[in-house]
Amino acid sequence: MSVDEDARWLEWVTKQFESIAGDDKEINLNEFKTALKVRESFFAERFFSLFDSDSSGSISLEELLKALNLLIHGNETDKLRFLFQVYDVDGESQTHEGQSEPALPACSGSIDPDELKTVLKSCLCESAISLPEEKLDDLTLVLFESADKDNSGSITFEELKAELENFPEVMENLTISAANWLKPPDADQKKNKTPRYLTLTYWQNNSRKLLFLCSYALLNLLLFIGAVLHHSYGGGWFMLAKGCGQCLNFNCTFIVVLMLRRCLTWLRATWVVRVLPLDQNILLHQIVGYAILCFTVVHTAAHVANFAWMSRRGEFGLWEYLLTTRPGIGWVKGTASLTGVVLQLLVFLMVFCSSTFVRRSGHFEVFYWTHLSYIWVWILLIIHCANFWKWFVVPGLVFLLEKIIGVAVSRMGGLYIVEVNLLPSKVTHLVIRRPQVFHFKPGDYIYINIPEIAKYEWHPFTISSAPEQSETLWLHVRSMGQWTNRLYEYFRQPESQMFRQKILSIWLEVKLKCFSVWCFYLQVPANHLFCYIKCYVDGPYGTPTRQIFASEHAVLIGAGIGITPFASILQSIMYRYHMRKHNCPSCSYSWCENIKDNDMKLRKVDFIWINRDQKSFEWFVSLLTKLELEQADEEPDGRFLEMHMYMTSALGKNDMKAIGLQMALDLLAKKEKKDSITGLRTRTQPGRPQWEKVFQKLSEENKGKVHVFYCGAPSLAKAIKHQCERFGFKFYKENF
Repeated sequence: MSVDEDARWLEWVTKQFESIAGDDKEINLNEFKTALKVRESFFAERFFSLFDSDSSGSISLEELLKALNLLIHGNETDKLRFLFQVYDVDGESQTHEGQSEPALPACSGSIDPDELKTVLKSCLCESAISLPEEKLDDLTLVLFESADKDNSGSITFEELKAELENFPEVMENLTISAANWLKPPDADQKKNKTPRYLTLTYWQNNSRKLLFLCSYALLNLLLFIGAVLHHSYGGGWFMLAKGCGQCLNFNCTFIVVLMLRRCLTWLRATWVVRVLPLDQNILLHQIVGYAILCFTVVHTAAHVANFAWMSRRGEFGLWEYLLTTRPGIGWVKGTASLTGVVLQLLVFLMVFCSSTFVRRSGHFEVFYWTHLSYIWVWILLIIHCANFWKWFVVPGLVFLLEKIIGVAVSRMGGLYIVEVNLLPSKVTHLVIRRPQVFHFKPGDYIYINIPEIAKYEWHPFTISSAPEQSETLWLHVRSMGQWTNRLYEYFRQPESQMFRQKILSIWLEVKLKCFSVWCFYLQVPANHLFCYIKCYVDGPYGTPTRQIFASEHAVLIGAGIGITPFASILQSIMYRYHMRKHNCPSCSYSWCENIKDNDMKLRKVDFIWINRDQKSFEWFVSLLTKLELEQADEEPDGRFLEMHMYMTSALGKNDMKAIGLQMALDLLAKKEKKDSITGLRTRTQPGRPQWEKVFQKLSEENKGKVHVFYCGAPSLAKAIKHQCERFGFKFYKENF
């Protein structure tokens, strides 16, 4: 932190203290824990003990500020000594040479293995990492052996300082104010002064979308003006209603075009994808939906105002104009007003139930069923407006054709769920027998219907297996809503209820002369089930990830279950990579062709997976282990695929509550050639990626044009897209 930030932080600490402290102007240990937001009591107790210089059992504001000032303005040795005192659990208060009084209690002089193990165990709790006791012993031993240079059986302050010098990133953090070590995790981040929407880079990187939106707005304006001029005889309110009505004719038709998934999938393979923002069809669909809502409100309000004016001069009252067919307005027996009222209600209902807070709050079914009201909307629009059918006829027929094809595809034979793996993180891994006629590309998604779970519901999921895996296709379904929870619980039902499906599955495998499956079944764990359950699939449909193979340097970023499309892509990439690999017949030297071909132009792939907790890595750790083994013989700098793992709940090396743990994890990973958290060779990094540093490194590799593909939470997408705009990288986000 800068000097100004230090001053502001100390001021904030003072206010926090005064708000928590009682009449005695002191705080106890429990109040200190609450203010510091420390999850594990060990560190709170150690900090409290070090700040309580008079050992009174409470901290005064003077004691707290004296300690913090030392950490903020002290030199590197002062900060290191504070770290040592935290680790030296049995330390006693001493006065060091050159100090008139101890600003902080001093240490006993050494750290023994038991103290180190206690600290590392608390570090694991702080970072929400669960490791077996044997692994904790290994971490303690490897860090202790590395730091105890003289093999004396204890670590002195000088030895700890020497050990820390082997970790430059830790020493670098010592130059920063040590107050960062104690700062609560929800510290405010700096905001960019210039809004990204006003930067030249943003307009350059979003040129297709912005040009399309400008064209869309201009077309609506032209339609509005044309309709207003054409109906100038009817007065101002009538003209306004007709202008909005013409825009509604266009938008209620155009919103259908944006959801023609098969047509859009086909267009992604053509030159059109370089001109139109096909990858943002969901965003455009939402924009058009809100435009329909706005035009509907204005259209209705203008008609109401016009009816009010007409009722004062005519034989019908306002309510007769609005709620009866007596005035004879409309081309189908005067039903324009009645159908208009119903349409208004339906549009409001569809927009409200498609809001983010409804879809992502475990009520996807509400969105799903209310959105099916589009069928009634189209029927009522045809009755309501005499000219709407002229706009709708072509897109409507294409939409109907897509639906017929979808039904035909979904009813093709041979689609059965034959295997289920329930993961502890409430993810259901479905293995579906794949018909020979079913073809897809990496990253594609499908809609699936499982009558055993819900007879009429269809839900979209990305295929997580590779197209080269010809016999089956995989889906990984995270339990987040009613349907996904029912799916998970269905396969968790007692063994006796699953017996029928298991026996049927065994019979099927024996029938197919796969007797080895029977032997495997006898050893299968409880959360791994064989079954034979009918399902229906509609698709596949393309996504922005289809552009990966046309990239030179692809960066795949998955957040949580957002790794699903990249699981398929990574498998397919490595398959194609090995197809291009050659070996010299004389010396067996292996190399990869550095040529561009139509199938794959990739020269480098960086895969970044961000998870909140340790359990989430179990989803695809076996796949990633296999991919690592395929590159085991290659030099780290020359690897075609490079992996980066991040665990956001784990504290980083700039936090005193995790410095020792992260050092131990680094040392043990170097010794065992694998990460203690995931078992991969790739070391899991704590905290969130520092995107500016990550992207700076990517730009310096010079492996060609960088294309970034992301699947995960929308909030993280904004941060990544902002960095892509800064570095001139192409950004693609998974939408469906």
